[in-house]
Amino acid sequence: MGFMLPSPTNPREHARALMSQKENIEAELDAQFSVLKVNNVDMTTPLVDQEGFPRADVDVYAIRHARRRINELRNDYKAVMNEIETALQAVYDPSAVGSLPTASEEIAQHTSLTDSAESLLAFARVDGVAPGSPAAEAGLRREDLILKFGSLARSSFTANSLQPLADLVSVNENREIQVIISRSEETMSLKLTPRKGWGGRGMLGCHIIPHES
Repeated sequence: MGFMLPSPTNPREHARALMSQKENIEAELDAQFSVLKVNNVDMTTPLVDQEGFPRADVDVYAIRHARRRINELRNDYKAVMNEIETALQAVYDPSAVGSLPTASEEIAQHTSLTDSAESLLAFARVDGVAPGSPAAEAGLRREDLILKFGSLARSSFTANSLQPLADLVSVNENREIQVIISRSEETMSLKLTPRKGWGGRGMLGCHIIPHES
């Protein structure tokens, strides 16, 4: 049986509960994968010998249980990540709740940028991009102005903080985010995929600061 998603209450509390749920799933995934590592197997390693009998050099029962649980947890993780993305939008852009576009609709919507860009205002500026980073691979450059970052627009932010952007990045590791930027008065759409292990700090590899038009 998988994890149960928390019932929505206050949007911010709901998002916080979902983040906690995500951390619990990640912790159990680590525990289950450690069972496989101890037995020196992965998700596909055969558990029978050449004669078709269960291997005696590994804990077959524990491995089968771990594999089954990992598959369940992966499904739970995918579901909770989708829930978190929706919950964060409810926190930072309540007016959009109930009419959230799918990823394909979001991309299709941004393919025609001339019309939509007129209503978008820059809320952040790229102050630096590390070579070989996810940001560099996406095509971001220093001095680019960010008009939209995934579901986030200028109305998603208050005061002088980019916390909503950081929150969105944290729950979209290895997931493509559509970014609309303004560069030399030209509007462009980029695809940015946050990830760890690229050789530098953070999951983007760029320094983004608040910008006021």
